[in-house]
Amino acid sequence: MNIFKDILLVGVGSFFGGIARYLISLAMKGMGSAFPWATMTANIVGCLLIGLLWAVFNRVNASSQLNLLLIVGFCGGFTTFSTFSKESLSLLQAGNDFTFALYALGSVALGIVAVAIGYALAK
Repeated sequence: MNIFKDILLVGVGSFFGGIARYLISLAMKGMGSAFPWATMTANIVGCLLIGLLWAVFNRVNASSQLNLLLIVGFCGGFTTFSTFSKESLSLLQAGNDFTFALYALGSVALGIVAVAIGYALAK
């Protein structure tokens, strides 16, 4: 069945996206800040990558398998909005209202801008 091939493509992409995300957290571990820079970086880079891939795939009429592998799989495994949500709640629970606002608004606003830039660059 085709659904099993699609699931495998998403799984393989997610596997490598998750590894890339982990490598970012390792690389940024020594920043010594309470601010979750690694998560924010992964989200912004992931948004830029999704924008680039989305524009390129639309322009070249890429296969649905390529979309499943790279956008759904890799980018889905790489970006970390569930971690973002958890860290946002933790900042709120700790009473870090300003850091929460900076983190949440910065991640969302810069993510949208990064998708637009990625899309425009690849267009």
